[in-house]
Amino acid sequence: MKGIVLAFERRSLTTAAAWTLVALVLLFSSSCIRENTMLHFFPSPERAYAYGARHFNAAAPYYYDIDHAEAFFKESLQLNPLQPYAHHQLARIAFLRGDFDNAMWNIDRELEIHQNASPSSYYIRGLIEGYMGRYDDAAKDYEVFLRSHPSNWAAVNDYAWVLLKAKRYEDAASASAYGLSIFPDNPWLLNSYATASFELHHYQEAYAAAQKANEEVQRVTEAEWLIAYPGNDPKIAREGIESFKKAVSDNMHTIVVALASSTIQ
Repeated sequence: MKGIVLAFERRSLTTAAAWTLVALVLLFSSSCIRENTMLHFFPSPERAYAYGARHFNAAAPYYYDIDHAEAFFKESLQLNPLQPYAHHQLARIAFLRGDFDNAMWNIDRELEIHQNASPSSYYIRGLIEGYMGRYDDAAKDYEVFLRSHPSNWAAVNDYAWVLLKAKRYEDAASASAYGLSIFPDNPWLLNSYATASFELHHYQEAYAAAQKANEEVQRVTEAEWLIAYPGNDPKIAREGIESFKKAVSDNMHTIVVALASSTIQ
């Protein structure tokens, strides 16, 4: 009798999960139908943009869909070619797809149309330039952003990243050290500082930072990862954390080998 009860309970949970999934799909579908209907009868660039933003919000995973978001941002530009932030958002979507040329065109267009554009547009352009290998250009755009947001740890870390890629190791160490003066337990900044110190052959400092980074990365939550990578699909947060853990672990191993070698010599 007990086995039958347990089997029934498992079936009930499976059924409940299935109905929950169906309900979420219906909720998403009805939401899209409602949004398109409202936009058809009450066309507005602001409304279209708001719908796009709703589907490009990692904090609302049930509605997250960059295809729908892209369609609404494009609709907002059809209704108003000067719609603020629309090209910015399209640049972010193109970047996530790895379409860097399209991303660059959109972010340049945003900055061209809106001379007093949000500093975050310079941040996005720096990110795109970094992935295109334009490290010095990226560093300049991050510097523009950081002048107005000096305590944004993610921007400080991305700035350190492009400095590392440009082989400007002293500058990268200084940037990440500055970030750590505000956020001493941040695993991203610790990892960047460890890497910069390693490149400068400061192996003891590199090891200490890498060891702490390895401790702190174990505590990273999906919510924190999504803050670090806004706009990314929330469904890949766990995978992203595991990749970050591996990167930190690999860096620490490299540093340990270098430290041991320098000690022997």
